[in-house]
Order: sequence, then C-alpha cells, then structure tokens
Amino acid sequence: MSDEAGQAPVLTAADALETARFGPDGLLPAIVQEHATGEVLMLGWMDREALSRTLTEGRVTFWSRSRQEYWRKGDTSGHIQVVRRAALDCDADALLVRVDQTGAACHTGAHSCFDTHPVDAVDGSAA
Repeated sequence: MSDEAGQAPVLTAADALETARFGPDGLLPAIVQEHATGEVLMLGWMDREALSRTLTEGRVTFWSRSRQEYWRKGDTSGHIQVVRRAALDCDADALLVRVDQTGAACHTGAHSCFDTHPVDAVDGSAA
C-alpha cells in the first residue's frame, strides 16, 4: 500500500511486529548496513522480542542462536550500533537496519563481517 506520493507508508514499531514474517524457528534475518556509507556490516538474527527492542530502544539487539540469549550489540565490546532507520523487505521476511557504527561490527575485530573471506566470483558485467 502506498501513500499519495507513491511512497510506502512508514510502519510503527507495533505494525512492524505484526507485519514481520518470522521463520519456522521464530527468527528473522537482519542485515545491518552503515548509514553513512551504505556498507553492509553484518547479518544477525532477531526474534519478536529482539525486533521490538531494536525498534523501540534505538540500539540493535539480536538473538544469539549459539548462546540462546539476547545480546545488544556493543554492550561488552563498546562497538555499538545506533539505529538510524529500519525497513522490512517486500515479503516482510528480512529486515534492513541502517546504523551509526562505533568501532568494529564483526566479532573478529574487522569493520565488516564481510571483510574476512572475500570470494573470487566471476564478474558478470564483462559478459
């Protein structure tokens, strides 16, 4: 549904929680992107509570699948992610969170989790 200017209406946190389509495991993939540069920083997982906390507290909170607990990014490392914007994708089964990142986003100390294992893929633009 769009408003008169052709833009999708902005969902409230409550509406986003109702709209989000969590997987069979109760989790939603959340892609974290640096607001200033557009760089993709990491992928994490959120359940309904983590999504609620992220949208209402202004700091990114994930559900740790390995530790089976919530973790708010940066509480122990100081490498915080302050929410600037968020959006569900067209199917509402993935979330994009744009953040102001302080310090490294990756637990390895890299700025982005995608800095550590580059893949030699064919450049399709040359085809």
